[in-house]
Amino acid sequence: MAECPICGGFNSHFKQLRPSIKEYKISKHFPRDIKNSEEIIKNILLCEHSCFTELHKFEKKVGGLTVFRAKIDGVHIVYAINSKKMLFFLRAFKNFGDYSRFLENDKEIENMANSLL
Repeated sequence: MAECPICGGFNSHFKQLRPSIKEYKISKHFPRDIKNSEEIIKNILLCEHSCFTELHKFEKKVGGLTVFRAKIDGVHIVYAINSKKMLFFLRAFKNFGDYSRFLENDKEIENMANSLL
């Protein structure tokens, strides 16, 4: 993937990882969580900043994963990149409380990403 000049100004974590992303995987929950998941994924991969309130916001490191968030129309989209440069679209949450609880559960995040390998 080519480097995005806009991402470079906002998030150094994603800027460092983005050019080396080799492939992406989608959890079984993700398409159920958000209606237009294919369009959302495309916009995240293309760094369509105009579509999002927040994009590529670094959340934390979980094991070998770097976890990010995007936000569109009040929906929090959680995705992560592992050390092998694979991007995982994990979940999307309309409720901030559910999003916060998911983000606090490191084991669930790791298990979900590992199940996609």
